[in-house]
Amino acid sequence: MTGDDNQLGSFLRSRREKVDAAAAGVVANTRRRVKGLRREELALLAGLSPSYYTRLGQGRDRRPSREILAALAGALHLDDTERAHLWSLAVPAPAPAEPGRSPARVRPGVLVLLQRWADLPAFIVGPNRGVLAGTALAARVNPAWSPGHNLVEFTFLDPRARTVYPEWEEIARQAVAGLRATAAARRGELDGFVTGLRERSRTFRDLWDAHEVDERTTGAKRLLVDGAGVLSLEFETFALAGPEGHVLYVYFPQPGGAAEEALRELA
Repeated sequence: MTGDDNQLGSFLRSRREKVDAAAAGVVANTRRRVKGLRREELALLAGLSPSYYTRLGQGRDRRPSREILAALAGALHLDDTERAHLWSLAVPAPAPAEPGRSPARVRPGVLVLLQRWADLPAFIVGPNRGVLAGTALAARVNPAWSPGHNLVEFTFLDPRARTVYPEWEEIARQAVAGLRATAAARRGELDGFVTGLRERSRTFRDLWDAHEVDERTTGAKRLLVDGAGVLSLEFETFALAGPEGHVLYVYFPQPGGAAEEALRELA
């Protein structure tokens, strides 16, 4: 996926570098020259031997127990999403998807239901964030939300993205963190997609290598919409049952606000 076949070790290192050593109770007798915790300091906090943690970090031991993972997660102060990601990296990888297999077809019944939401920007994406179907209003609000586009590719490769998203830096960070969570859950399926983006976008590569992980299922975005100005919209996501990994995004305004009237006019 990244040229790094030791994803578990890389993730642990990235989290270790973010821990405030002083806040973790580490007493520094000399001037620190490393970010966060040293390997031996994390091992001590997690109740592990430094030699074992070194083997784990170097990828020489890839089957840590549940207890060891829990101890590391506690020492690193991982949140629930990061804990789930740590576990997904440590369990045996499932067989990758068949070459050429593309779960891109949305069930007919789902399409019928989607069109019932014509007054809202709503769309369905696959695991790689490619848009498979959507309402006409979704495409009107954001060109990335129309079938045939990809949310992550738009963010990093389309020059319009920095105009559409006033907070582009945060949108980009969230996009990569969410994609990494999906890639870990669907091991091997997104390797080619990630590799291609790493080659085409240095910013994507830098964010990917930071190993941030965040499954954002609800939230809000500000978008600059042609003819309507900047709109603040909230969103909810719904995972569709089935092996395809399809997710429905529905964006909506706060009732009675300016965004609600703007969407009504756009529709």
